Amino acid sequence: MGESAIRARRWSRVEYERLIEQGVFRPGERLELLAGQLVVREPQGTPHATAIRLVTRALLAVFRQGWSVDMQLPVALDEESEPEPDVVVTAGEPREFLASHPHHPVLVVEVAETSLALDRVEKGSLYARAQVPEYWIVNLNGRVLEVYREPQPNASTPSGWAYRSCQNLTAVEHVTPSAAPGARIAVADLLP
Repeated sequence: MGESAIRARRWSRVEYERLIEQGVFRPGERLELLAGQLVVREPQGTPHATAIRLVTRALLAVFRQGWSVDMQLPVALDEESEPEPDVVVTAGEPREFLASHPHHPVLVVEVAETSLALDRVEKGSLYARAQVPEYWIVNLNGRVLEVYREPQPNASTPSGWAYRSCQNLTAVEHVTPSAAPGARIAVADLLP
């Protein structure tokens, strides 16, 4: 008897949203659609939740009127990905997203502890493919902010894209979001 390859069914963003509307998933079930696959999201411990609050507070101070700063809400990246980043910044006011989830974010932030490899490789490649200009990972294990910029094609990554620039900033340094060049955020303000 020969080996058979496992075949997986990929989902589109439209199909995923229909499943949600039909109540297929249990209330509170933590899923997100990444490259056509339903992925279970990492449980949040206290440091993770605290980091999300800190990042949100810092970004709300920088991105005011005309911007949406959202925590763990869906983003329409492309036809097969609808992640729920820990924090996302998108141009536009909340009511502008009544017809569809925000798309074309200017900054996506993930807080990582056990999900560090997934956030760096899989999600990083997806965000780069979607042309998200800036992607941050609050690395709780290393107590650094990983800042990714300049998405470009890269055939060796899962989605065929990666960020050309990666900078690791420690708690004594500052970061300036590309979409807010006049702002200066202390990395220490983002770490629990």
